[in-house]
Amino acid sequence: MIPVSRREFLSSALLLPTLLPQTSSARFISAVPLGNPSGFPTPPFGQLLGSGLDARLFTDLSQLGDPQSALPVTPADRFFVRTASPPEVARTDPWIIRLGGLVQMPIELNLRDLEERLVAPGGRYLIECSGNSDQTNYGLMSVADWEGVPLGAILDRARPSAASYRILVSGVDDDVTPSRTSVPGASWIFSRGDLQRALLAVRMNGAPLPRDHGFPVRLVVPGWYGCACIKWVDRIDLVADEAPPTKQMWEFAARTHQPFDSLRSLRAGPSASSKGDSPAGPDSLTAGGPVLARDFVPAVIDTAAMPVRVEQWLIGGRLAYRVIGIIWGGSTPTNALSIRFRSNQAWVPVDDCPLPASTMMWSTWSHVWRPDAPGRYQIVLRVNDPAIRTRRLDLFFYVREIVIEEV
Repeated sequence: MIPVSRREFLSSALLLPTLLPQTSSARFISAVPLGNPSGFPTPPFGQLLGSGLDARLFTDLSQLGDPQSALPVTPADRFFVRTASPPEVARTDPWIIRLGGLVQMPIELNLRDLEERLVAPGGRYLIECSGNSDQTNYGLMSVADWEGVPLGAILDRARPSAASYRILVSGVDDDVTPSRTSVPGASWIFSRGDLQRALLAVRMNGAPLPRDHGFPVRLVVPGWYGCACIKWVDRIDLVADEAPPTKQMWEFAARTHQPFDSLRSLRAGPSASSKGDSPAGPDSLTAGGPVLARDFVPAVIDTAAMPVRVEQWLIGGRLAYRVIGIIWGGSTPTNALSIRFRSNQAWVPVDDCPLPASTMMWSTWSHVWRPDAPGRYQIVLRVNDPAIRTRRLDLFFYVREIVIEEV
């Protein structure tokens, strides 16, 4: 068992009303650690590990739902990092964003142009890394308040030279330093409709963007995975509707649930890595011709849910376990959440799952559970609404393990 801190005790005491539907006697005992099925050590939270494309900083999600936390936002110094700032960013002054490509006249924007059009507040949005797969924490996910300029307002200044086009957003990247986990080339191609709510953000949680979070300007596409939320934006280009995918789009194809990813090896040939790191992607398919950027489905985050904390309680003289978790993503708020602890057990509705006010950030839920016997359990969630897409939940992506020693 994990020792009980005074803060944990007070926090849990404030949550008692949700625990006491049938009894007036309840006592918080301790927090119970979620298991580590991967066997790898849990990385430290809030500490930048590695550098450049190999950098990672994991957010500790276990405190979500704590009533001592005034806001469900992540402080900037604890907001997850997937890629740290490349050296080229520090050497770029003044910062210029070039709007070009299929336009009648290229435009250059500086930071003052953006600051004069600043929208405050821009929005409170969650960003999740599409590679958020560390089973010890799933900590490549955070929420912040973003301020910036709607990208649509910038695009309205362009005079396209083509009847149809797509939008390529690119950022500074490290093209020199070798990486073990990624390939350089931060860029994504969108339709105009994809970017209806997109921001060129210059502020995060009321302050200028930290360097590792895109300073001085990053793209925020609400509801999309972080690989499409380009940092250190320096170019916006209108490109042909037949433009090929970028290297970044190919690299994250599988993680963003692209339907043609199974064909990537056929297109890339035997020399391509399993990560899809071929510089331009394969040239063509056996049938149907080349895959184009427009063939990519939007890299949106489906509705998902997972536990982040488990507490042991004594309720009415009996041990019980309270599972606290989060639900996020999708386009339709839902509280039709069910939970299961073993594959041979029935799904049951989550006890307390308020309808989220927004799918663009996380919301918390809780469930009181009395296991039948000590042992190892797997906490699995699903959404009981066939109209809501839950591709990662369908694959049991966010399963957390727990060992129960007392019942």
